Amino acid sequence: MTEIEKADPAATAPAPPVPAAGPQTIKAIPVRHYGRYVTAVVAVGLLALLVYAFARGRVNWGAIPDYFFDDQILTGVKNTVIITVLAMVLGVVLGIVLAVMRLSKNPVTSTIAWFYIWFFRGTPVYVQLLVWFNLGIVFEYINLGPIYKDEWSSFMTPFLCALLGLGLNEAAYMAEICRAGLQSVDEGQTEAAHALGMSHAKTLRRIVVPQAMRVIVPPTGNEVINMLKTSSLAVAAQYTELLRATQNVSQTSGATVEMLFLAAAWYIILTSVLSIGQYYLERYYARGSSRSLPPTPMQKVRAQLTSLGRPKGGMA
Repeated sequence: MTEIEKADPAATAPAPPVPAAGPQTIKAIPVRHYGRYVTAVVAVGLLALLVYAFARGRVNWGAIPDYFFDDQILTGVKNTVIITVLAMVLGVVLGIVLAVMRLSKNPVTSTIAWFYIWFFRGTPVYVQLLVWFNLGIVFEYINLGPIYKDEWSSFMTPFLCALLGLGLNEAAYMAEICRAGLQSVDEGQTEAAHALGMSHAKTLRRIVVPQAMRVIVPPTGNEVINMLKTSSLAVAAQYTELLRATQNVSQTSGATVEMLFLAAAWYIILTSVLSIGQYYLERYYARGSSRSLPPTPMQKVRAQLTSLGRPKGGMA
């Protein structure tokens, strides 16, 4: 037997391969943003100083909750909401008409719309309210034939003066917002609708306006909130809105500054409600522009609560 045959077969067999080590888990260390902590501390410190300054001031804070739901205050809140809604309705309707006139190929209508927008955007709304209130020096009587006839002072009530002053001024801004929204729709949409036999009015109503709403809604929501605050200028027309109601209460209670804080609190509450409505209205008209809408704040809270209820490392 040779030397090779005498060798142990196990000794000549190749060694089994060493298994390769698996991928190591990478431990991600988040970047520390120390500037955020410093900014937060500074902001909290400034807020604490502001609260301390107001707490030491000679302000009767107890008068605010005492008059918060006073009958005069609630009447002012109601009148503020009413004049805001009606002035915005007038402004939106007239603004749409002016936007269509501005885009018209008829030079007469487009010039009329341009002049209206130029005039009402060029004069302050406070001045316009005063002009409407004192226009009796020009028109002594309002005469509509057999329909209506009366003195201007009796016809131009504080409510009507506030409505015309705020609504007509708002129409100039809404006209530009609507014009931008209508021009944002591709012209091919209009050409395709006309090729299908649709009239110009039907094309606007069925094709152009629904697509333009995605552009029109956000600035219109801002205009509604701005109108709510601008309604305080109606005090120039002797209209009893929220600010005038708080002034009337302050004359009898002596809490002048406190009633201003009360009015500011009511304005914040009303604008917050309008902001929530604007958010969901924007989501409604954004459905066709994105594949999936971001979750609402309530959906985020619900998702957080659901995740807290699940056990870690397993299925619920």
